[in-house]
Amino acid sequence: MLILTILALAAAAPMSDRPIVIAHRGASGERPEHTLASYERAIEVGADFIEPDLVLTKDDVFVARHENDITDTTDVAAHPEFAARRTVKTIDGERHDGWFTEDFTLAELKTLRAKERLPKLRPQNTAYDGTFEVPTLAEIIALAKRRSKETGRTIGIYPETKHPTYFASIGKSMERRLVDQLHTAGWDSATAPVFIQSFEVNNLKALRKMTRLRLIQLMSSDGGPADGAEPSYAAMRTADGLAAIAAYADGIGPEKTLVVGNDGKGTTLVADAHRAGLKVHPWTMRAENVFLPPADRVGTDPAAHGRLLSEITRQLATGVDGFFTDFPYDGVAARDAFAGTGK
Repeated sequence: MLILTILALAAAAPMSDRPIVIAHRGASGERPEHTLASYERAIEVGADFIEPDLVLTKDDVFVARHENDITDTTDVAAHPEFAARRTVKTIDGERHDGWFTEDFTLAELKTLRAKERLPKLRPQNTAYDGTFEVPTLAEIIALAKRRSKETGRTIGIYPETKHPTYFASIGKSMERRLVDQLHTAGWDSATAPVFIQSFEVNNLKALRKMTRLRLIQLMSSDGGPADGAEPSYAAMRTADGLAAIAAYADGIGPEKTLVVGNDGKGTTLVADAHRAGLKVHPWTMRAENVFLPPADRVGTDPAAHGRLLSEITRQLATGVDGFFTDFPYDGVAARDAFAGTGK
């Protein structure tokens, strides 16, 4: 019945025009996030792009972690040799007590192992705790290129610069390092399989001067950019705000409720952004009840899976150009059914 409903909502679209499925931190609903295994799984189930959040090590190597605070995503606390490196830092106004990538060399980080960040919601993923390394951007690029050759389809990467103003404040500016690495990989045009995303503004503007790669301005439903470049994300969603974004970016990545509210009703944001010439890639579609709109929840267990395909279908019906999901298998199924391909 769901597939029939999806098909009824959409006309068939050419393959090249289909919204892209962006594997959020890989297939993070099935494997610990930001591991090569998570990215491999995402590619295996058909994701178009894999998404690494990027932070820097002490020796200036990009690695994939949700935050530079690695307390909850690695087994660092179990390593007595690093106990003295626990510290308190304020990152973008938030206090963190833990261990941070910028205090470790890559060689030291490689002695750690990833663990599931949401063990209560995804206990099945804890079976992989202690198995996988923290991957570098270079390893992720190599994976995408290798799997593109093996599968015969282009696997793109969608890196996010995490806390760029903070890293700049400690002498570790991200922009030139990232552009150089991507250009060296042969990705240096607006048609390359790359999007660079950020919640901040000034680093995207700096990137725009360095590269033709596509840039995405992320935005939350509340608050504003940590660099203070704009007063609020709400102001950035106005017609004037979207026009200003279009001067330095190619699209926006809004929190999903800015596209379709929890009441199931769509907003005008996609149409407004398209009028400004911007792509729209909302985040993040997750299967667990706790992350779903009330109408899509099944039962009362926050960790139980609800009707993710229904939520994705409502997002697609607004005309989005792609979406982030922790469950790319479901994302691909919903997208392809909506497009009428059945593939």
